[in-house]
Parts: sequence; C-alpha cells; structure tokens
Amino acid sequence: MSSIILDPSNERSVAERTRCERPASLRGLSVGLLDISKARGNIFLDRMEERLTDIGAHVVRFAKPTFTKPAPIDLRHEIASQCQVVIEALAD
Repeated sequence: MSSIILDPSNERSVAERTRCERPASLRGLSVGLLDISKARGNIFLDRMEERLTDIGAHVVRFAKPTFTKPAPIDLRHEIASQCQVVIEALAD
C-alpha cells in the first residue's frame, strides 16, 4: 500500500523518503517520547509512557525547548543514539 506523507517544513522541492520498517513489537525496545512543548502534550505522553511500560518497553523522555522551532541538532542526536522508536506529542 502506498502512502503520501506531507512534510510541514518549508521545503522548496519534494524530498523522497523511505519509511523505516516498523518493529513487530515494542517489548524490550527503547522508545523516546518527545514533548514539543505545546500545551497538554505532556498529558498525552504521560499516558503513552504508562501504556508502553505496561507492554515492556523502556521509555526515555525528551523535550524541545520551544514548539516554534525544530528540535536542536544535539537533541536529535541524543534521541537517535538512545532510542529505536520515537513518539512525538502534538496537542493543544
């Protein structure tokens, strides 16, 4: 099945990206939860952490300094080096 994913960044030309394989299970994996610092995003991530922990995932929490800008490169590297999967909260 083919999907079209729109990238909200300011790209002048369409970038071709291949989606990563989804793991069969999250049990035993490190799952990063990224709070983008919008109101109530942390509430969603608190619940996700509970659910993920219940199924045996190791949860690592991260937060962007502000929702108005992309995550700093150091934060992106930290997440990539510590996690196999990332969930990003977006809420208002």
